[in-house]
Amino acid sequence: MVDLFARSSDDETAFTALFERDADYAELGERQSLARKALSKQAPSEVAKVVKRLRKELEALQRIDFFPNDASLAAQSAWADFQEAANAVISPGEPHPENRRISRLDKANYQGRIWATRRNLWVDRVASAWLIRRFIDPDATFLWLDTPAHCPKDALGFDFDEAVFTHVGDKVTFEVLLASFGLEEDPGLDKLGALVHSLDVGGPPTPEALGFEAILSGAKSRLPDDDTLLTEIGAVLDSLYIYYSKKSAS
Repeated sequence: MVDLFARSSDDETAFTALFERDADYAELGERQSLARKALSKQAPSEVAKVVKRLRKELEALQRIDFFPNDASLAAQSAWADFQEAANAVISPGEPHPENRRISRLDKANYQGRIWATRRNLWVDRVASAWLIRRFIDPDATFLWLDTPAHCPKDALGFDFDEAVFTHVGDKVTFEVLLASFGLEEDPGLDKLGALVHSLDVGGPPTPEALGFEAILSGAKSRLPDDDTLLTEIGAVLDSLYIYYSKKSAS
């Protein structure tokens, strides 16, 4: 029997070429390049808006890219580089990843402790603080540091270079805390980890990421201090955790 739908390799190539997005990725890359050059001249709030706009453009392009190729991979890598540069403006002092094994820890040894991180909380730090108080140390006391050099010796530092808990390999601090305390098997927390990762260092976008970033940005502009910010964004993270948990169970 003759397969009427069989196509030659040339036909396949021609068909795929109809949906090729290389030119679109190239144009987006040019816009990212121009935006990166302007980062040093912009305020953090302006940079956050640029990141939000360019992320929406990338996600829209990825949704119609039915045949990802080298151009799409290069675009994802370029986006990660751009986001890292933008985060350096939005949230100065982002930690460099450490190359080490993540040890499993007993939560019983981390109760009623002082936890410290850089003030002016952004995605990874506010989510990590929520995770600590919600799932690790309910009686945690937080210190918001002007600089990591001010971290007391008896405090557990997180999300800065040489902190007790910080970026390790390809994991952001939130994910390192999950792995350290055996929380990574919780579907809701795993989904939250993916959201934090994508906003902090780039990677596959999650549908809720833009909304969370917008809420956090607005809250930072409106609220007077990091304690109040943690309380408000903590409620948002509570809701996202329940949503992700129910979604995973359905």
